[in-house]
Amino acid sequence: MTYLLVAISAYILGSVPFGLLVTRMFGLGDIRQIGSGNIGTTNVLRTGNKLAAFLTLVLDAGKGAIAVLLARALVGEDSAGVAGLFAMLGHLYPVFLKFKGGKGVATFLGVLLALSPPVGAAACATWLAAALIAQYSSLSALATAALAPVYALAFYHRHGAILVLFLAALIFYKHGANISRLLNGTEPKIGKKN
Repeated sequence: MTYLLVAISAYILGSVPFGLLVTRMFGLGDIRQIGSGNIGTTNVLRTGNKLAAFLTLVLDAGKGAIAVLLARALVGEDSAGVAGLFAMLGHLYPVFLKFKGGKGVATFLGVLLALSPPVGAAACATWLAAALIAQYSSLSALATAALAPVYALAFYHRHGAILVLFLAALIFYKHGANISRLLNGTEPKIGKKN
């Protein structure tokens, strides 16, 4: 019952659509009608408002981290992974938006940072390096997701690595259309409109 409560609470927290709320707060309209229609940081950046994009990044990452940290503090270490998983699922399939959410990259990074700071730091560094080199947010996300389980195995533990592998698989699944566009050369670069 305790783990069920952790899962439900983390899912609800993860479901909060900060990208949508931030863009409305800034008077930028409905982010679902802009660019790719995604509620995440990359699409918020397409509005041209860097502060709104930064806030979306921090809040989306923060909800993943807070879910993990609260579960760990209130219940124990085993519940931290449960909270991280359900916070991610909440962002990807939010109850408040008829289960049509974002792609989970910022929330993924927040979860990793809270589960294991070394793993999270390595994942963030991977995303940043890939973004600076390739200038594709999606490619950076995919590179980060591919390497995160390796980081978890090296710096965290085997069970944690299995969880991170599952979260990484969700990232790849949600980026299916991006992978197709990367392969055919039509994927927009960071900050560019679709």
